[in-house]
Amino acid sequence: MPGPERKPAPITVGTRVTVTTPAAHEHAEQRVETGAVVDDYAGSLLAPGELGRTWAPTRRWAIALDDGRLVFAADNNITPT
Repeated sequence: MPGPERKPAPITVGTRVTVTTPAAHEHAEQRVETGAVVDDYAGSLLAPGELGRTWAPTRRWAIALDDGRLVFAADNNITPT
């Protein structure tokens, strides 16, 4: 009989995560990077139709990557480590 299913811990500021970054002009494919969550913008997210534009959608999480870059990611692009 298998044991109880473990749910991942909630992501909060300070949580170490892996983030999938989109392809960019310096690299042609998605990358998986590691870092720490530095801010949560859940309270200020707008639905795409409320932005008044189709470019630069808002993303919930600010993540300081281990290489020093700051990136922003949606819920489906990060995983706690």
